Amino acid sequence: MNNVSIRLLQANELAEADYLFRLAFGTFLELPEPTTFYGDAAYISHRWKTDPNAAYAAEIDGKLIGSIFAINWGSFGYFGPLSVHPDFWNQGVAQHLLKAAIASFTEWNTQLAGLFTFAKSPKHHALYQKFGFRLRFLTVIVAKLVQQAQPISRVNRYSHLSEAERAQTLKASYQLTDSIYEGLDLSQEIQVVQSQGLGDTVLLWDDASLAGFAVCHYGAGTEAGSNTCYVKFGAVRSQSNSGQLFEQLLDLCEALTVVQGMSRLVAGVNTSREEAYLRLLARSFRSEVIGVAMHRPNEPGFSRPDVFVLDDWR
Repeated sequence: MNNVSIRLLQANELAEADYLFRLAFGTFLELPEPTTFYGDAAYISHRWKTDPNAAYAAEIDGKLIGSIFAINWGSFGYFGPLSVHPDFWNQGVAQHLLKAAIASFTEWNTQLAGLFTFAKSPKHHALYQKFGFRLRFLTVIVAKLVQQAQPISRVNRYSHLSEAERAQTLKASYQLTDSIYEGLDLSQEIQVVQSQGLGDTVLLWDDASLAGFAVCHYGAGTEAGSNTCYVKFGAVRSQSNSGQLFEQLLDLCEALTVVQGMSRLVAGVNTSREEAYLRLLARSFRSEVIGVAMHRPNEPGFSRPDVFVLDDWR
């Protein structure tokens, strides 16, 4: 399609972009009412606020028909959601938007780019393969009901720390993720959740050092939705007792869920991280969504058996 133009998404277009996102995904999934897709959870507004220069719009004749958001986690980047109005499917619009997102990765010097897509959709696989992405392992979005948990103390919540403590914690979080995959950096994600009131980050301390953390959204208007605490990213240090640390981090996530008055805890895990995945199942988490991760270039990154990481690249 030659008359499509790609530009930065504007603030006054966020409501329309949100509508298109729900319409596109709800139509693909054949929902009776497509625009009810994702309920009262949300992506568009806060991802735009995080980096308006990495949020792209597709338009034809002045009409918004699609959008894409590139996300920067240091040496790793991903994009999503990628939305195109169903009337313009199969006309090359998604490819134009993808080129814009990949340009952001190039600007950021992203070492590994990834995405989450439908496991059963050869059409999506073929699209992303055109841009060098390769199919890897399944990613499972799991959930459990949480009814009771241990109390959670001040030092285990980023929101309850002083400014000086927050600065040290951000530095420690980078040291932790950098040790898992060189350059991986979630410090901006932690700050975004705090500054935009999306949730909180739970902190696991071990002998006064940061052994793990989990960036969590909760409630309507976030990526969680009503009655849900959602782990956007979680990780523990790679060491001999990582499995035990992972269990302790999950305990904190469950505690946060209860403290915030939620009853569902949701997280994503790539099945290449086998022990992390099996431990979630052992704690009564059950699969709700199954997708597949695609990587560019075709290398494991931080999706390895020795890694205890929770994430979701939707």
